Amino acid sequence: MTAGTPDGPGRPEDDDLGFEIPDDLSGLDGLDPAPAEPARPAPQADDAPSVEVPDDLAGLEAAAAEPDEPVVAIVVTQVAGAKPLAAACSLAGVDVDAVPSPVGALAVLRHTADAAGTAEAAAAISRMLRTSPVILLDRRAGRIAASRWSAGEKEDDLAAGLVLSGAPDLLDDLLVGGKPVGEVAGVETSVGMSRWAAMRALSAGGRRRKD
Repeated sequence: MTAGTPDGPGRPEDDDLGFEIPDDLSGLDGLDPAPAEPARPAPQADDAPSVEVPDDLAGLEAAAAEPDEPVVAIVVTQVAGAKPLAAACSLAGVDVDAVPSPVGALAVLRHTADAAGTAEAAAAISRMLRTSPVILLDRRAGRIAASRWSAGEKEDDLAAGLVLSGAPDLLDDLLVGGKPVGEVAGVETSVGMSRWAAMRALSAGGRRRKD
């Protein structure tokens, strides 16, 4: 995943649904012993079983290091539809699956290997949307971190519980309920979308708003 800064002319107009994000968004006694077995003769050298212990136990260490649950990172936006958001993310160089929701389209990040990468993606998306703030929700190791981003910069950390308290059920299902994004209707992806197709999708969205 790479995040880039779009050229000036390529930036879309800001999407405004009138949706406001609150500022304060800020878990054997009594048993008979077993009969003794007769003594067995000691095995001769030729009869000894052959047991090999592998020298490299890295495979066991890797299995123990695997996370108990998948990492999920979602950017909550105020963009009206999934396709315009996917287009904006494509221009920003961020691989996402955009999901429509009542409060604005959700960008489910494809690459969530580390928290720094998801933060970079949130910065790129907010830079593309310019004055429309976005919220990054990052769940890993059983904990959810929430932060607000605007114009490519992190504004502040938020209380994840407050953010989710007024969120649509879909966001909760995707973030903590384990619902696969592929099961949601109306999903659009930024992966493989050309710059021409992205600009066309954004232009179509702008015309619908004016109408």
